[in-house]
Amino acid sequence: MSEPKHEETFRVIDRRHFTEEGDIRQGAAEQDRRDEEAAAAKKSASQAKPNNTATLPATAAPKATAAKDGGLLIHDGEASPEPAAIESAGTTESSRSFQMLVDFLTRNAAAMLGGMADPRTGQPFVDLEGAREVIDMLDALREKTRGNLAKADDDLLIEVLGSLKLTFMEISKAANEAMAKKAKGK
Repeated sequence: MSEPKHEETFRVIDRRHFTEEGDIRQGAAEQDRRDEEAAAAKKSASQAKPNNTATLPATAAPKATAAKDGGLLIHDGEASPEPAAIESAGTTESSRSFQMLVDFLTRNAAAMLGGMADPRTGQPFVDLEGAREVIDMLDALREKTRGNLAKADDDLLIEVLGSLKLTFMEISKAANEAMAKKAKGK
């Protein structure tokens, strides 16, 4: 005889903060508020306990890492609710990976704005819609990372966006004028 199978049920909870369109998901703000309250309660509880790590020699103190997990800093495998201290200190280091991502997207947008010649014709290749999409991606990246970037990374993103938007406007204006001249000539 075979055992009856027990149906295991589980529930999937979408914990993403944003919808596919980039809007804030309903309940995300409420969840953030609850998480902050829980972190504040843990912090106040940990402050009520005596702090014994101050008496340890510097070599015995646990090393803090910059990794974050759910808004908590990881200290040798233990979580402590101190994310606000790090964020407000402005000690976020510049990220080479982030700069490479911005550089990659910038080069693609510049290529689509005529910065690269078509290998078949030798003429500059212009794809205004593609360039607009890449510029919009960089805009979204800036919006979603606001307040979480090192000053150098934020400055790089602002500079690149300003330059690309200005170039986009100039090239789209020139393209519209060329189309108007072409239409008049017919």
